[in-house]
Amino acid sequence: MRVLERIEQSLSPMGLMLMGYLPHPDNAHQTIVFIGTDEKFWNVFVASPEYSDSKPDPVDRWSKRILGRLADDMGGTCVFPSDGPPYAPFIAWARATGRFWQSPTGMLVHDRAGLMISIRGALMLDEKAMQSKIGPSPCSTCHDRPCTKACPVGALSDDAPYDVPACKTYIKGPQGTACMSLGCATRRACPVSQAFNRPTEQSAFHMRAFKGA
Repeated sequence: MRVLERIEQSLSPMGLMLMGYLPHPDNAHQTIVFIGTDEKFWNVFVASPEYSDSKPDPVDRWSKRILGRLADDMGGTCVFPSDGPPYAPFIAWARATGRFWQSPTGMLVHDRAGLMISIRGALMLDEKAMQSKIGPSPCSTCHDRPCTKACPVGALSDDAPYDVPACKTYIKGPQGTACMSLGCATRRACPVSQAFNRPTEQSAFHMRAFKGA
C-alpha cells in the first residue's frame, strides 16, 4: 500500500486524486490505478502552459505530461482515455475498481466525485495485484434520485443510449445558458456531485469543449 500513498502524495499538488485501483485483468502481477481530477485541479490547470497556448485538447495534453512524468517516477506506464482507436476499456475497468457504478442516468457515478467524473488516465504498475475497497453505490441510498429528473430534454436514462443530438441542440440555443455556464444539469443535481464542489468555471470549460466536438 505504500506505493499508493506515494502516488497520492504526488497527485495532490497537481489537483489530482486516486479514484480506485484493480488487478489488471490480463496480468496478475500488475495493478491499474485510476487517476482523476479533484476540487483543486482547475486552479492548477489554468496556471499551466497547455491552458493558454491555444492548441487543441489542452486537458489531454496536460494529463499526458503530468501523468507521463508520474509513470516514469513510479517505474510504470500510463494509458489515457483519448488513446485510440483501439481504446482501452476504461468503463469496464472503472466499474471493476468497486468505486464506480452505473447511475440511473446511464452515466458512471463515483463514490467521491459523484457524476463530476474526469478520469485523466490509468497508471499500469508492476506491483502485486491490489483491489480498492468495494463499497455500495451512492445511488442505493439516494431515494429521490434528482439526477433522473434534471435533464431539460430527457437525454439521459438507464434504459436508452445517451441522446447526444437532443442535448447539443438544447445547449446551442439560448435555453441552454445555464447548462453551458454552470455545467450539465444532470451532473449538478447529484448530491454527491454537489458535495464534491467542482468549480463552475471548470464545468463551463468542459461544456464548451463538448459543444464544439
